[in-house]
Amino acid sequence: MVNYYEILGIAQDSTAQEIKKSFRKRAKEIHPDVRPDDDRRSEEEMRLLLAAYEVLSDIEKRGEYDRSLHSFLRVRGFDYREFLRRRADDPLSQSKLIFHDLLANHQDEAIALYERLTGGERDALERYLSREDYMDCAFLLAEVFETRHRYAEAYSLYRQLCFLEEDKPYFHHFIDEVIDRLRTLLCFKMLPELEAPDAISRLKELIRMSFSRKDNAFFYKKLAEVYAGLGQQETALQYLQKGLQLDRKLSGVKKLMERIGCPVYLDNS
Repeated sequence: MVNYYEILGIAQDSTAQEIKKSFRKRAKEIHPDVRPDDDRRSEEEMRLLLAAYEVLSDIEKRGEYDRSLHSFLRVRGFDYREFLRRRADDPLSQSKLIFHDLLANHQDEAIALYERLTGGERDALERYLSREDYMDCAFLLAEVFETRHRYAEAYSLYRQLCFLEEDKPYFHHFIDEVIDRLRTLLCFKMLPELEAPDAISRLKELIRMSFSRKDNAFFYKKLAEVYAGLGQQETALQYLQKGLQLDRKLSGVKKLMERIGCPVYLDNS
């Protein structure tokens, strides 16, 4: 496998500006006009240089290339993880190490490093990884947080992934699983522990995110349950009606109506 970083004479964590600068410098050195006596060699080197620049200057292409290169180098015995660990003062390398450790099932190390690197800034990791790598990494982080019952952190990451996907699709059909995890996390794991105002705010936020009609119907029913728990029966009834307008087969309606104190089944036509 051709190592485009070696062709450009740069490190794997080089910035876009460094890539451009190195490309211009190398292009001047090997241009056929500079070495007219060796046209064939100059043309081949220029072809490789252009190929390297085309890939490494494009965020998506670079992400795909990096994954392939890392696999290739590991096969050759290169310890990529150790290479990243030695660059402790470089946020980019440490961001890549978090992603690498999550993929390699070094979850404790990945979470500890994530907390040190971000320091409470949720967008810190997003600044250093490519968009696609960040989305993959964020999903893996959310999974780990969820399994460790750190629901608020998992919820925040799943929510952010939905916004990123809406802005520019990457997960495509896989986003349905992200939405399902977000819904399940909030409605079945977080709501019982949340104060009513926070629960209401989060449910309304999910409704504004415009998922499917069925999802929104379910969120409306959960809102009705929260308001019923507050003793606000009229408001609870209004939200339940909204849910039924979106999904006539909404489950758990009769039981909730009894809780609200509604003697007549709602007209959901």
